[in-house]
Amino acid sequence: MKGWPNTLFGRTAATLGVAFLLFQTVVLAVVAFTVLEPMAERSADDLAALIVLSAQTWAELPPDTRPAFEQELIAHHHLRIGKIDRVSNDPPDRFLNSNNIERALSRRTGQDIRLQAGSGGWTWVSLHMGGHLIRVGFVRSRYNIRSPLTAVGLLSLGALLTWFTGIITVRRITRTLAQLGTAAGQVGQGRMPRPLPETGPAELATLARAFNHMANEVQALLANRTTLLAGISHDLRTPIARMRLAVAMLPETTNPALLDQIERDLEQMNRLIGSFLEMARGLQSEPRQKVDLREILHELVEDTKRAGGKVNCTLPDACVAEIAVHGFQRIVVNLIENALRYGKPEAGAGDVTVTCEHDDEGILIRIMDHGPGIPADRMEAVFRPFYRLESSRNQATGGSGLGLAIARQLAEVNGWELTLSARTGGGLVAGLRLSPAKNNQ
Repeated sequence: MKGWPNTLFGRTAATLGVAFLLFQTVVLAVVAFTVLEPMAERSADDLAALIVLSAQTWAELPPDTRPAFEQELIAHHHLRIGKIDRVSNDPPDRFLNSNNIERALSRRTGQDIRLQAGSGGWTWVSLHMGGHLIRVGFVRSRYNIRSPLTAVGLLSLGALLTWFTGIITVRRITRTLAQLGTAAGQVGQGRMPRPLPETGPAELATLARAFNHMANEVQALLANRTTLLAGISHDLRTPIARMRLAVAMLPETTNPALLDQIERDLEQMNRLIGSFLEMARGLQSEPRQKVDLREILHELVEDTKRAGGKVNCTLPDACVAEIAVHGFQRIVVNLIENALRYGKPEAGAGDVTVTCEHDDEGILIRIMDHGPGIPADRMEAVFRPFYRLESSRNQATGGSGLGLAIARQLAEVNGWELTLSARTGGGLVAGLRLSPAKNNQ
């Protein structure tokens, strides 16, 4: 939903806020229709009855006793009453209960009564009674509704405090979940995160303790895996070396084609063992250095050209970043080798191209070829270990099927993003994204 927060804390806070807003609206409506309105009508009717009774009594009293009655009304009922010759031109008086008072007076007198504003907080009513035009005044504040509104205010304050309490509670939980998510990302990249604090509620403390234990176990497994594969690599290369020595000592009468086949098999075994070891070491962290990527890319392209590869590059004036240099080099070399091996340009189509660009999201390295490319539904599958494309990746000329898997693993370890996409006009584009936020991890 557009405009809706995308974090757990934001969504929970917004949900609680909407719920409390709806609750408050319902409460105000209920209080207004079941408490405020009946109280206002009752108060207005009582005041109208007092005014009408006072006016009738004043009109029936002898003139010489009217002043004493007027004083009695002021002293005990805060009403002022007197005879006037004509209705004054005072402005109408509007307040919360004015409509109810006017309706009650009109109903009791059968006249069209309108309240008029006076000075000092007084409100005046002019009505015909006993052949006289009588004016009655009352203090507005005594008959306006305030106490129920105070109760509504207190209720609103309580709801607001409850909302804030819920927000604080959710914040404590989501902070732990956010720390857990960050630490899990670091474990996924092969790094040991800072241990989570094993404090707070029992459930969160147990979760943090279990995660810390899991992180230690993962690090131990990764270390054991690297050690195991390194040992296997060493143990296998020793008999391979002996086999090569034995092949070299075979009689000259041995079939040359058989010897060539044995040499190729031994070399393939050696490369496969090297790929295993490289993949095992892929999750090991590497110190970062602040370098100019332009110099590294230029050197890699020149090395490829000296080896016979047709590669050109388009680089900016400067492209400085803080990166793991060896991991970056291994990824780029792998992508260039794949482009040269599998993305052989058609006749006159052009060479493999390496570019480096700055944009709003950071630095983008692209290696582009003019080969047959990869089907769209296989773009992610080729990053799986040992996955090969029969139609576009020749088994005879292909590698072990670990190259892109190692490259993607190295990219994830360093917080980079490695993607493949189709090139306009045919071919493949391998993109390595180095975003500023991830470079500082």
